[in-house]
Amino acid sequence: SGIFMQYWARRLEQEIDGVMRIFGGVQQLRGIYNENRNLFEVKENVPRKLVEKVAGDIESLLAKKVRALKRLATAAEKFQQAHHWQDNIRVRRRARFGSRGDDPDGEEIEREKSNSLKLEFTDDANFKTKVNYSYAAVQIPTDIYKGSTVILNELNWTQALEDVFMENRKEDPSLLWQVFGSATGVTRYYPATPWRAPNKIDLYDVRRRPWYIQGASSPKDMVIIVDVSGSVSGLTLKLMKTSVYEMLDTLSDDDYVNVASFNEKAKPVSCFKHLVQANIRNKKVFKEDVQGMVAKGTTDYKAGFEYAFDQLQNSNITRANCNKMIMMFTDGGEDRVQDVFEKYNWPNKTVRVFTFSVGQHNYDVTPLQWMACANKGYYFEIPSIGAIRINTQEYLDVLGRPMVLAGNRAKQVQWTNVYQDALGLGLVVTGTLPVFNLTEDSSDRKNQLILGVMGIDVALNDIKKLTPRYNLGANGYVFAIDLNGYVLLHPNLQPQIINFREPVTLDFLDAELEDENKEEVGRACGAHVVLQYIDEVFRTYTWAPIKSTNYSLGLVLPPYSTYYIQANLSDQILQVKYFESLLPNSFESEGHVFIAPREYCKDLDLSDNNTEFLENFIALMEKVTPDSKQCDNFLLHNLILDTGITQQLVERVWKDQDLNTYSLLAVFAATDGGITRVFPNKAADDWEEEPEPFNASFYRRSLDNKGYVFKPPYRDAADRGLELDNGTVGILVSTAVELSIGGRTLKPAVVGVKLDLEAWAEKFKVLASNRTDRDQLGCDPSTSCEMDCEANNKDLLCVLIDDGGFLVLSNQEDHWFQVGKFFSEVDANLMSALYNHSFYARKESYDFQSVCAPEAQSNTGAAPRGVFVPTMADFLNLAWWTSAAAWSLFQQFLYGLTYSSWFQTEDVAADGAEARETSCIMKQTQYYFSTVNATYNAIIDCGNCSRLFHAQRLANTNLLFVVADKPMCSQCESVKLLQAEIRAPPRDPNQCELVDRPRYRKGPHICFDYNATEDTSDCGRGASLAPSLGVLLALQLLLLLCASARRHPLPPAASCL
Repeated sequence: SGIFMQYWARRLEQEIDGVMRIFGGVQQLRGIYNENRNLFEVKENVPRKLVEKVAGDIESLLAKKVRALKRLATAAEKFQQAHHWQDNIRVRRRARFGSRGDDPDGEEIEREKSNSLKLEFTDDANFKTKVNYSYAAVQIPTDIYKGSTVILNELNWTQALEDVFMENRKEDPSLLWQVFGSATGVTRYYPATPWRAPNKIDLYDVRRRPWYIQGASSPKDMVIIVDVSGSVSGLTLKLMKTSVYEMLDTLSDDDYVNVASFNEKAKPVSCFKHLVQANIRNKKVFKEDVQGMVAKGTTDYKAGFEYAFDQLQNSNITRANCNKMIMMFTDGGEDRVQDVFEKYNWPNKTVRVFTFSVGQHNYDVTPLQWMACANKGYYFEIPSIGAIRINTQEYLDVLGRPMVLAGNRAKQVQWTNVYQDALGLGLVVTGTLPVFNLTEDSSDRKNQLILGVMGIDVALNDIKKLTPRYNLGANGYVFAIDLNGYVLLHPNLQPQIINFREPVTLDFLDAELEDENKEEVGRACGAHVVLQYIDEVFRTYTWAPIKSTNYSLGLVLPPYSTYYIQANLSDQILQVKYFESLLPNSFESEGHVFIAPREYCKDLDLSDNNTEFLENFIALMEKVTPDSKQCDNFLLHNLILDTGITQQLVERVWKDQDLNTYSLLAVFAATDGGITRVFPNKAADDWEEEPEPFNASFYRRSLDNKGYVFKPPYRDAADRGLELDNGTVGILVSTAVELSIGGRTLKPAVVGVKLDLEAWAEKFKVLASNRTDRDQLGCDPSTSCEMDCEANNKDLLCVLIDDGGFLVLSNQEDHWFQVGKFFSEVDANLMSALYNHSFYARKESYDFQSVCAPEAQSNTGAAPRGVFVPTMADFLNLAWWTSAAAWSLFQQFLYGLTYSSWFQTEDVAADGAEARETSCIMKQTQYYFSTVNATYNAIIDCGNCSRLFHAQRLANTNLLFVVADKPMCSQCESVKLLQAEIRAPPRDPNQCELVDRPRYRKGPHICFDYNATEDTSDCGRGASLAPSLGVLLALQLLLLLCASARRHPLPPAASCL
């Protein structure tokens, strides 16, 4: 049987090779390129020069933005210094406009001209929205009172920034948003545009944006400890959980964090045993696990603080190594744990301690205030939900003190990682610069408050435009990464959904298949995946820093892209002749031409419909020449050259052949220049490949693989099957055209054929049979008919499977409808055997940019919730009114009135107001050929149902030829191997294991966490306002009247300001 297999395999190989030699025209196309040698030059990509040039161009682009940024920051400090604080300030006349044009509470535009200023907005292509260049706009968070003295003074002095915004734009018209984010929460941005709230409830607060957090303080090592002793009531515990949730949102990828709960003992809330990077994935784990905290036991502050200090002293792990802090959330206690501070933190006080008194209670808060004041921290009170957002972010003001005191040394421009612009620009990076308060008090002491952060956006697309694309070939590309290893530029950076609140963080080692060499690339600044296939290929990585930024730029180049063609069609008659081949009236005789939708000229209208795009292209070419200044001459010349070269291939090879003789639906050629020619014209109706060759999987895989690459039409497990009625289902077979010109090798094109599935399935049966003559019927009597894919197709299964594990051809008619499916969907038992016998290896990869429908929330879900809302039955129940729950709710109501925050809920509730698609992690398993090359026989042992199978690779192809007994009974079922993308479980990939072997992170090189002159006396003395005692007494009397037995103590008076 092994001899039969080898004989059949040779016949199959010869048939495929014969067809490709006759119709592919590889040799003839080489000849055509050589004959037209005078029409193009062979240029070299020199990686080092390319990288240095692009890095320099990006540096120049960002340097212009930095100049504008510094001008703004200097002006802001000067304006604030000159401003005289006014207690009785009145708001200036202003025009308001809202988030949807009809909401008067959105943001304000200030101008001294008219009380009812009507603004006109005009569409602007740079901003992708309507703007007004004559004004700057202001946004104030929903939970901040717009008429407060602090806000009115802030609006007053920041108005002067408007003129600087305009001056910057005059100097650099390409500037995008210029923004000042104030420490008070006010955002002033230019140019003006109607504010667009990302959700129904506008929760935008500039102080929680990634760029503000990065610019306002140096990196942080933070340990959050939460008191979960039995005294923490249900409502207080909910407040603590939400507070931790919000605290985590103030951390960026430069920071490290751990969260622990404590009563008599301290323990981490999650599986993380040490500080971990505060990236989105790790924070998500914390947020989920914090919801599982349960209150019980007694309070022991010593256990909590010792755990926290031990965490911060662990130097064997990757961490920020800058600001160190402990955030303690508690409902109160008597112990000051001075001995712990003496042991771990005094006299140097390198760790700041921030304490948070949560909920309403009778405890003395003096010990909590003392802890914060004795350790360079701050004391905060969180009596209600409305106080959470403000009080979990104001610690940044304390961390900003050493930066302000460091003066100009701390004024360093930092560039963020990629995130979604709040006003619709799409993906951006932002340059940030802190703005300091330069005023001095009466004793000539320097102010140590940060005023805010200045930011200027740069659209990612503007940076991409500076990178080479088409001279690098289909599989070459440029990437850029930041200090955390996240990509700024990468062809795989394609977030499907963009969460307004979170940065877009795709790790370089997640964007590509991870291996040791790429770890080195990550330190300094493989395998290659195309859709569901993995190709083992060689790539050259070259990288260089982008000076004055925290980015590094890299270039990935396959060896065959070292050289590329640059057409030089100076002969205008030849230009016209070649161009005529693009006209649709030539398609019938010369085949249909698809052109890659590239930006050949500035005025060319792009379209997803290739016929429409070709019409737009032809219409423009009638007005301009390929040498026009508004066009990309390299792209245009190469496109027209390739049109002519592929047209000559039609004349010399395709026109003279009868495709039906070999059961071909089409022949085709695709080129680096952007041409895909499909012959005959009618075959274009069923052409499903990408018109951009660089995005077409057949093109990219043919370049990376030697020989003939088979590509069945992709069908997932849910597809019912292919329609074979009209006989147009085809299998692509393609191969790269390799040229050698003057000792330089390049691959400028791919050619191939499209096999008629049904006819080739019949042909496959004949070639894998014992027929010696094509016209002979039945098997050769001199040989065994048992081992015959045609004569014995009732008992014998014969298939061709490609290197990704997808079915290409079968001798079973009922399989023809399943061509293109992962073979495990067709015969799970046989596919498992092939994998178990090492014909296939597999690699699991994760897509961290996917979109999923929101999962249904159960009532017991872990998502943070708002306060307990009683039902009407509860209101009517006398016992409920006398319960602790009722009193707690009334306390919540009183404090809520004080803070105007009763109706505030946490972000999560607002974000969930509309069911919408959410970001999620998808897991895909890719299969690929292992190193097994020989013929292999094996038995799938299944007792009475055992199956014999033979497998052999077909030379010069990406096919595996398998012959097996058909399964005799259903007892031999095995686990079905999965290939399709599935939603990864919450902890898959296992975050707990990943953080124990963290990837290399360079981290920011600047740190401002200490200054000897820092004044730490301002450390918080409580923040609550005392509600009216009369109101409290009246409510208390009401409760006493309702209560039959129980008595409630008076609520504690709020501590003084």
